[in-house]
Amino acid sequence: MKKILKVFKVISTIIGAAILIFFFVGIFIWGLDFEPIEYEQNNLVSSKNLANEGPFIFEKDSIYEIKYIQGTEENGYDVEQKQISKTGNPELSAYYYLDNSSFSFVLKDSLINEPYRYESVEKIIAISDIESKYKTLRDFLINNKVIDENLNWIFGNGHLVLNGDFIDRDYFATQVLWFIYKLEQEAEKAGGKVHFILGNHEIMNIQGNHKYAKYKYETVARVLGVKQHQLYDTTTYLGKWLKTKNIVEQIGNYTFVHAGISPEIVENKITISEMNQIARNNYAIPYYSKKDRPLKEKLILSSQTSPYWYRGYFDELEQEEIDKILNFYQTSNIIVGHTIQDEVHRLSNGKIIGIDVAQPKGYTKYFPKVESQGLLIENNKFHRINNQGKQTEI
Repeated sequence: MKKILKVFKVISTIIGAAILIFFFVGIFIWGLDFEPIEYEQNNLVSSKNLANEGPFIFEKDSIYEIKYIQGTEENGYDVEQKQISKTGNPELSAYYYLDNSSFSFVLKDSLINEPYRYESVEKIIAISDIESKYKTLRDFLINNKVIDENLNWIFGNGHLVLNGDFIDRDYFATQVLWFIYKLEQEAEKAGGKVHFILGNHEIMNIQGNHKYAKYKYETVARVLGVKQHQLYDTTTYLGKWLKTKNIVEQIGNYTFVHAGISPEIVENKITISEMNQIARNNYAIPYYSKKDRPLKEKLILSSQTSPYWYRGYFDELEQEEIDKILNFYQTSNIIVGHTIQDEVHRLSNGKIIGIDVAQPKGYTKYFPKVESQGLLIENNKFHRINNQGKQTEI
């Protein structure tokens, strides 16, 4: 009997050890191949929570109508609104209910299209695909000393590149857009610059395609008494502001584009100026396969080759083709988002840098832990940077 118990104990120990080994191996493999698990999400986050949402600014002849949403679904929503002259330069604010914070900005009375070419600068920080995660963007910029704790620009004459897809998928698109707007003005006063490159999600929203937007924004539109596509059309301040942005920009030797420049665009010798002009002319027009569409227009707007849709850099594009693109645009590196990577990294002999890393939400926890990442370019060296301000040369 004692021998049987002893054997049973040995077998139990072996089985227990095997279970532990399989468990930890499984966790390791899962960590490599699967998305992290989200837990402890803030219960306040909801498409029904429209606490002080705004401002939404609509153009009416010589005035702007400025609207904020108040109230709750339980007690009913209401719209607080006022009218101002287009030349009034009012100070407005945007509110973030999860930590009861807000920021202010001054409304400019004129908007002009952005240049696409800039001289070399000492420091560039780039981040992409924030997708409405206001706190993620805010905390990343604080910890990388672009802004201070009061959300004021402290990056001096540095340039901040926001490389597309800053709206859709999450709950705080309004806050993200006005935050970018605020930082633009502060950067310019300090001799710096914020570059907001449009991605496919900004353009989809301008065109009235909201399939990736949270249901919250359908509710917002109903409360405001408009259709959802009108939130970003040319009767709104944000819509007009978005249309001043480019899809491709160059800073010194570096080219920034949301998705990438395809070989077909180079084969047809389409310049960066042409890319931006064709895109801007069509920001508000949904693309379709038009019989007599000019080839250049098709290449810039089609989801297969468009600079805000293309994914070829991550599909084993030959180095020779990459080099042709770089040579044509006289650029040393192309920095892209759009296609999710495990981390910010270089590929194609270091010439292409992918910076879309599926940025984490700012109101939930993850297992394993997930960090936001971006790119720092300083003294012609590239560094991966995270939301704690850690730098790793790549």
